[in-house]
Amino acid sequence: MSQLRQLAGQTVIYGASSVLGRVLNYLLVPLYTSVFAPEEYGVVTELYAFVAFLNILYTYGFETTYFRFATKSESGKDYFQIAQTSLLITSLLFSSTLIVSSTWIVNALHYPGKETYIVWLAIILAIDAIVAVPFAQLRLAGRSLMFAGLKLGNILVNIGLNCFFLLFCPWWLASHPESIVAGVYSESLGVGYVFLCNLIANGLYLLFLPKSVFNISPSLGTEWKHMLKYALPLMLMGFAGVTNEMLSRAMLKYLLPEGFYAGFNNQQILGIFGACYKLSVFMTLAVQAFRYAFEPFFFSRSVDKNSPQLFATVMHAFVVFGVLSWMIISLFLPLIAPIFLRDPTYLTGLEIVPWLLAGGLLLGIYFNLSVWFKLTDQTKYGAWISVGGAAVTVLGNVALIPLIGYMGSAITTVLSYLFMVIVSYRLGQKHFYIPYSTGKSLFYLLFGALSIGAVYIYDLDQMLRYLLASGLVALFLFLVWLLDYRKGAFKVGR
Repeated sequence: MSQLRQLAGQTVIYGASSVLGRVLNYLLVPLYTSVFAPEEYGVVTELYAFVAFLNILYTYGFETTYFRFATKSESGKDYFQIAQTSLLITSLLFSSTLIVSSTWIVNALHYPGKETYIVWLAIILAIDAIVAVPFAQLRLAGRSLMFAGLKLGNILVNIGLNCFFLLFCPWWLASHPESIVAGVYSESLGVGYVFLCNLIANGLYLLFLPKSVFNISPSLGTEWKHMLKYALPLMLMGFAGVTNEMLSRAMLKYLLPEGFYAGFNNQQILGIFGACYKLSVFMTLAVQAFRYAFEPFFFSRSVDKNSPQLFATVMHAFVVFGVLSWMIISLFLPLIAPIFLRDPTYLTGLEIVPWLLAGGLLLGIYFNLSVWFKLTDQTKYGAWISVGGAAVTVLGNVALIPLIGYMGSAITTVLSYLFMVIVSYRLGQKHFYIPYSTGKSLFYLLFGALSIGAVYIYDLDQMLRYLLASGLVALFLFLVWLLDYRKGAFKVGR
């Protein structure tokens, strides 16, 4: 089996947990958008935006750091204990702080009386952090099936709990008000069940990973300082990355002038924006699945003399797959969106989705490019690039949201990741040259952008729109066959 096929196989397995699993979890979006009004769903959107930032603080780059140090060690066992001990200590400290400050937090966010949400999210964050390195250990050991099984199991439990609390309980109690179900369900909790279900599902990780989670060392030692030095720039990169992805959701209702969208208040617009943002998650999850497989892959093959050509082939294959996904979702969005967004109110924001998908594709390209500074231990460059991208995000959102609403945020997402891709490519080719197929990759990206733009610009009736869309997708696949596949462009050494 070729190395590219091996990577693809690992990506498919990880995709079963991250992409397929999240797609299953995504079935909750129709549930949420039918049960909760946009204003209520805005609470979920905002709090999970802040959780994304806190996830970076809780893990502070130690997942990737563990990969780097463990691959340089004969067993990796000592580095695992160091990383796990560090994360256990800091997770308890951070979550305790959040719980003590819960009243101040909910008052600052204008959600008085909702301290329970903060307590549950604090526990969720702690669990996510202390299982991060055990999951990384599974990836490093090539135990992708166990990794996928645990992740997929978490998703299925979460879906089941949501369906139980938000569908079954109200339906059952309507005809059986004295039922035992009344003792476990409270209508007043509302969107709080979203957080509670997440907490219960994540807590199950501790039942299946107990030995790994609590495999700690009584002392961190000097190696911890070396790991922390490597990790801190990665944490900075993480903060910058989540700024690019989440800042708009955290700040939209504050940056958008009240009454900008007729008939909606800012909290409702935040809910609409958050629901439409979910439609771009397919690209993000594909990138995540690829990342799970690619990170241990490139570290383990970095010493191979043919690794630059291998990385270039992987990049080109990723671009082809990414552009194809971008085209299919964007071109057929009017058919796809109503399946997930059940209330027509949420469909008013669909115009942002192709832009957000493009941003996700550029993020995946940037992740491919990040090979150079991770393998040369120059993560400081990655940190500065990410900070630059975050600066573009902040400035773009502040400047454009008051002018063109949430479309300004969507456009800013593309500009931010495009900046990061260009800078990383130029620096990377100087420090760690990789013979990327830049010309053909740019051609495919341009073809995808023009195809999507053509379908959206011209006001065609439904039949003509989808005939044109199908023709453009077929033409793209033909071009890939003509320019790459028949010439063996995706074949690499065995």
